[in-house]
Amino acid sequence: MSEWDGKSKGNLLGYKIFVFCIRNFGVRTSYFVLYFVASYYFLFLRKTNRATFYYFHERLGYSRGKAKKMVYRSYYTFGQTLIDKTAISAGLRDKFTYEFDGVETLKDLLAKKQGGVLISAHIGNFEIAEYFFSELDDQFQINLVTTDMEHQAIKEYLDSISTHSKVKFILIKEDLSHVYDINNALSNNELICLTGDRYFEGVKFLTEPFLGKEANFPAGPFVIASRLKVPVVFVYVMKEKNLHYHLYAREAEVKHRDAQGLLATYVKSVESMLEKYPLQWFNYFDFWKASK
Repeated sequence: MSEWDGKSKGNLLGYKIFVFCIRNFGVRTSYFVLYFVASYYFLFLRKTNRATFYYFHERLGYSRGKAKKMVYRSYYTFGQTLIDKTAISAGLRDKFTYEFDGVETLKDLLAKKQGGVLISAHIGNFEIAEYFFSELDDQFQINLVTTDMEHQAIKEYLDSISTHSKVKFILIKEDLSHVYDINNALSNNELICLTGDRYFEGVKFLTEPFLGKEANFPAGPFVIASRLKVPVVFVYVMKEKNLHYHLYAREAEVKHRDAQGLLATYVKSVESMLEKYPLQWFNYFDFWKASK
């Protein structure tokens, strides 16, 4: 496919296997299962392999041999983040360590009492960010703006085995009523979280050079963030070695109604993360519309 279809990789059986292994054998032992899962993806998901190989070979400049190895390692790393997310949400947070980079930016944002917009990407493991924020302010509230196009069965299953999450969801609607929900949340000093790196057919987009080639990005997150007159922070939660995570927070300079300028700043921010963590780019589709 040449654009995201609104659904992430993975299925209900896979998540149930992860949960069984985590509960009975622990997180590290559960990683062993991923060798088989990653092998399956590597052997049978040809379109996904092609898009991921393009990222490593053409955009990052790796040799063909190294790029193929990185495709496999990318699947394995993605599986680790899924296991980690499942383990943490199921109450095993104390098995992991955390590092804050830019914590003062987040504290200042919360102290201003005017809400704020967080923009992240499908890199690392942002879905565990709420466990970082709980250490900063137990009164914080994250609202995740989403299309709600994930597999419903997976969402319901994860909710059934997870500890209580404070994250609320704001669904994007055709009548634009979600804009009122966003404004209401900000008026209550809540945080709005958007991801800026997935679009699908029919959605308005902006174009910006990314890793050396023009790419399309959804216009919505950058139009919204550039018009709200509240702080905008780029936030990423990246996986390190030994069950360790590193949260990065960087406040963005935003000119009012300059969505293109905000996108350009965002792209540079994402590129800097991928320079450090090339394996944690989890957009498994033809992001640049690479020629087949």
